Amino acid sequence: MSLQSHDLSCPFCPRKLKNCSGLTQHINRVHSSLDSNGPPIQRAVIQEDPPPLMGHNPSQCTREYHPILDGIATPTDRNGNDLPPGALPTPQDTPGKDDWYPFADCIEFETTEFLFSENQMPQSHVDRLMQLWTASMLQHNDRAPFADHADLHQVIDAIPHGGIPWKSTQVQFKGDIPASHPPCWMKQTYDVWFRDPNIVVSNLLNNPDFHGHFDYAPYHEFEPSGEHRWENFMSGNWAWNHADTIAKDHADVHGAMLVPIILGSDKTTVSVATGQHDYYPLYLSIGNTHNNTQQAHQNAVVLLAFLAIPKTDHENEDTAEFRKFQRQLFHSTLAYILLSLHSGMLKPEVRRCPDGHFRRALYALAAYIADYPEQVLLSCIVQGWCPLCTNLSNNLDGHGSLPRSRRHAEYCIHAFAIAELWDQYGIVGYLTPFTNDFPYADIFKMLSPDLLHQLIKGVFKDHLITWIGEYLKYMHGEAEANRILDDIDRRIAAVPLYPNLRRFPEGR
Repeated sequence: MSLQSHDLSCPFCPRKLKNCSGLTQHINRVHSSLDSNGPPIQRAVIQEDPPPLMGHNPSQCTREYHPILDGIATPTDRNGNDLPPGALPTPQDTPGKDDWYPFADCIEFETTEFLFSENQMPQSHVDRLMQLWTASMLQHNDRAPFADHADLHQVIDAIPHGGIPWKSTQVQFKGDIPASHPPCWMKQTYDVWFRDPNIVVSNLLNNPDFHGHFDYAPYHEFEPSGEHRWENFMSGNWAWNHADTIAKDHADVHGAMLVPIILGSDKTTVSVATGQHDYYPLYLSIGNTHNNTQQAHQNAVVLLAFLAIPKTDHENEDTAEFRKFQRQLFHSTLAYILLSLHSGMLKPEVRRCPDGHFRRALYALAAYIADYPEQVLLSCIVQGWCPLCTNLSNNLDGHGSLPRSRRHAEYCIHAFAIAELWDQYGIVGYLTPFTNDFPYADIFKMLSPDLLHQLIKGVFKDHLITWIGEYLKYMHGEAEANRILDDIDRRIAAVPLYPNLRRFPEGR
């Protein structure tokens, strides 16, 4: 029997793989960290930028980079000292090809990978396998790689590199608790699980997979006709304007790289019938990566935390005290989780970038992606009011309204009573947004719509499709309207594949 040849060699160790898929999985599992000074880097296959729209030639566009926060032109060494023009990146600290620590050799590592990751063999089976392996090796005065499953797990636990560690903290109501029959939620503790956002951001910045899909400075891009062109986050007005503000207030940020922090969350119900299991994940990304990386399995969007979800009995779930506690808990938890980013918002921190260079990174809370109920919670406004302006929901196009801002909200809170804030301005006066703990952050300017709930499902499905259906029934009757809608579905499903066009093979 002949052995099948292995075609692909791992660039970081002696192992050979049969195909590209196996090589990618091996690198993801074994060599996720190529820099011994930082956390591990998850590898990803980045799709190329989408083809240009018809009639648009990117090579004819001109770019103007921000003159102060020009991180693209000012790489540094590990200590933050500017490098001369044309200097090569500092070499990555890669492990030696024969370094299998804490495993004795390649066989011991591959045995562990097979038993623990691929096969997930039960512990009793591992023990039996090691006994048989050792028995077969006695005649050669040798033994199996491990004595039993406990020995295997001990070596795995000794691996020095791993994912960014999770931390947990407990939160509890700190107000006055009634002496008799207090609500259960006042005495409960709630767990919050999170990872250090500073390490998470450093990990994203230090991912070589993003090289060529990463912007180091805010820029303006113009067509040959002079028309302003927007595409990726750093081409927008927010990045440029924020760089102007920072440069005006701090003289020591020249040459720094702006790193916009993008957050998003959405409470999710996993099961209803088996106990109402709810999760409240918080996600983080950065605005430097291009749009083509902001997709599933591209590793540009990272799970940062699981927020606490306070619960109580039906008698107390609609009380003003419990709702107030839920809101305050949400904001205080976010402020606590993001605290490690605070220092990097005023003084740049040296971080390695996808091109291998070090740069002085300056963090900024830039955007929070949320659906309307969460926007209400984030902006500390009353349900039914607009989180972006002071107009009433039944008069959004009316005159005399003001755009909401941190400055406007703080002025109103100092000038008016709680009841007047609620009725006249839609402001929940007893709440303080988590963004007030961070420099230059304004939650009203950070809010960004959730594409699924507010555009695809909200505007398109819940409004346009509903309105069209009602119009067709009004004009043609229900039977004819249903026939027309079926014909529309068939036409949508028949649309051929086309770049950048989202197809719906089932119709609506």
